[in-house]
Amino acid sequence: MNRRHFFCLPAFAVITAQSRLLEDTVPGALYRDYSRCLPDYLGDLAARAERLRNAELAKLTTAAAIRGRQRWVRETFWKLAGGMPERTPLNTRTTGSFAREGYRVEKLVYESRPNFHVSANLYIPTAGRPPFPGVLFQMGHSPNGKAFDGYQRCCQALAKLGFLVLAFDPMGQGERIYYPDASGTRSRLGAAWEEHNMAGKQMLLAGDTCPRLQVWDAVRSLDCLASHPLADPQRLGSTGQSGGGTTTMLLTCVDDRLAAAVVVSGNTENLASASFNAPGSTDDAEQNFPGAGPLGFDRWDLLFPMAPKPLLVSVSDKDFLNTYSAQYITNGRQEYQKLRKVYQILGHANHLAWASTPLPHGMTYDLRLQIYNWFTRWLKDETSRIEVEPSTAPEREQTLWVCDSGNLMRSFHGETPMTQNRKRTVTRVKQPAALDHLLGIRRPAPGTQFTILRRVPSLEGEIESVEVLSEAKVWVPAWLFLPKTPDRSKQAFLVVDPGGHNARWHEGMVYQTLAAKGHPVCSTDVRGVGDLRPEFGRGHPRYAESHNAEDHYAWASLILGKPLLGQRVTDLLAAAAALRAHPALSGRRLVLAAMGRMTIPALFAAALDSRIDALYLAGGLVSYQSLVDAEDFVCPVANLVPDLLRHLDLPGIVASLAPRRVVLAGTVGADDKKLDPALVRKTYAEAANVQVLPDARWDVNAFLA
Repeated sequence: MNRRHFFCLPAFAVITAQSRLLEDTVPGALYRDYSRCLPDYLGDLAARAERLRNAELAKLTTAAAIRGRQRWVRETFWKLAGGMPERTPLNTRTTGSFAREGYRVEKLVYESRPNFHVSANLYIPTAGRPPFPGVLFQMGHSPNGKAFDGYQRCCQALAKLGFLVLAFDPMGQGERIYYPDASGTRSRLGAAWEEHNMAGKQMLLAGDTCPRLQVWDAVRSLDCLASHPLADPQRLGSTGQSGGGTTTMLLTCVDDRLAAAVVVSGNTENLASASFNAPGSTDDAEQNFPGAGPLGFDRWDLLFPMAPKPLLVSVSDKDFLNTYSAQYITNGRQEYQKLRKVYQILGHANHLAWASTPLPHGMTYDLRLQIYNWFTRWLKDETSRIEVEPSTAPEREQTLWVCDSGNLMRSFHGETPMTQNRKRTVTRVKQPAALDHLLGIRRPAPGTQFTILRRVPSLEGEIESVEVLSEAKVWVPAWLFLPKTPDRSKQAFLVVDPGGHNARWHEGMVYQTLAAKGHPVCSTDVRGVGDLRPEFGRGHPRYAESHNAEDHYAWASLILGKPLLGQRVTDLLAAAAALRAHPALSGRRLVLAAMGRMTIPALFAAALDSRIDALYLAGGLVSYQSLVDAEDFVCPVANLVPDLLRHLDLPGIVASLAPRRVVLAGTVGADDKKLDPALVRKTYAEAANVQVLPDARWDVNAFLA
């Protein structure tokens, strides 16, 4: 028995003298370490996913089994990504060119999807005889895309070594900035990955994904390269560093035209791995695969369809300190050995190699030499070592621009990820999936009730420190403010605040004031909020601090098949069940009140619990559709579920609660700014149970109105 957690206490027991003595001798004896709850919960999901995947990999003992796994990987990737798009005309055009010693550059624009333009530079050798082996060069997260210094040097040198090289701008980079600042050539979001994330969130709701967009750009770029009259379509390779290494991994998964590949400092780390370090190796939207965990699919699976073709995996040994997680190298080496066994079974162990640099994250000189030697060996069948890089001289980025403005959207007025997503037909399914299935809900177990950790007097009543077991390893802490004189005609409130249950608890503030007026109030945390905010993971502070953010835990939850939104709804359902079981609250009407980003979990909790009698939602989002329709929006990943709009939207959920009353106070639009109440009423026209208030008040008068 762990006395620290008081498992021996019966429900509603008063703390004994012996327990008070324990409190005096053991610091914090009343409370458990709630910051472990979410990491431990995700750790169990990750371990389950890892066991499933390892069991399947253990079956790969024959070439036939490997071929079956390769087919499964490709099919599963497209399933997770949202489906393979249709090939449409590239409409390639050349907008300019220039010549340098040993090569010339053609400036190309083509359409990976109709009217969705890609900017690229084609480096053409001026020595040697065509057809040339081709290399598709994919960019990391450089703001200037294909114009980044180290990437230019690699492309120039490859051309001088006799390779036809196509270097293209990824979405949100270079000439494909979709959220430009006043200059038109830099992102107002501040970083390339933020452009990916902004688009990725919108795609998620509509059943599309950022990996799908990114890999299709790569597939169509390979189409452009392979169809060039100077290219040898039987000798095609792909490489890229950082994010470009990761998109190279995506391409090896879906396109068997590649004859060789080099992944440089890509995200070669599985999320579901040994010694899971919460939230795991989450990254920007293009590198995360929601729903992958329960299928036993992970990032290293992307490389399996490449076998047994030549593949070099190159890393920066320092990345586990500064860029990726503390497990980046060890996990990568473990997974590399699993892939190596596949190459051995297929009879080509020498086609797979691991290389590294001691230098920090970047397209460094030594890494570029690795690329030159790998492609020279496998695409040109030359074994002599290249020890010195051909001379290179990066151009000004304006020299490489394919359009005068430096921004394709401004020059060609084409589609953006946002406009494509808005036009995507989202047909509401005739029989929507059950809400608890969509969200991955766990219903409260029979007999769910609070454990009272301590009861103390307050100015106008009593305050109980309580917790409830929501799921395995997840205890939800709350304060329960009880009136001095019980009056069961007065409703009780279950409140969830983005600031956590420790916000607004003081004397004279809203919760104690409500209790003084005879209304019991339970202020609860949910996963990721308040005391349930997760601890920092292991590793370098730069990684640990950045990944402690809610969005990373939300991405991890989606990948592992349990949306954080659903986890929070589960916590609220447990708190509501425990509240009803409390002797002081039995028989009272229960109002669930939420603020800001907590309004969506509260709404879904009410939809799943008919014994929640009313809702007060302050400063909540007007609809999911508003996020898809907006160019700029504010929405945490924690409130998103893949493909949700095919099943429901918030106005429909509110209408389904009738005749229960729902108060929408100070409702906000996609930009998180307060909307005109008339617009809110129009949006909720079919919900006769709605009362719309202009301001998101959080005070006694608002609660009791």
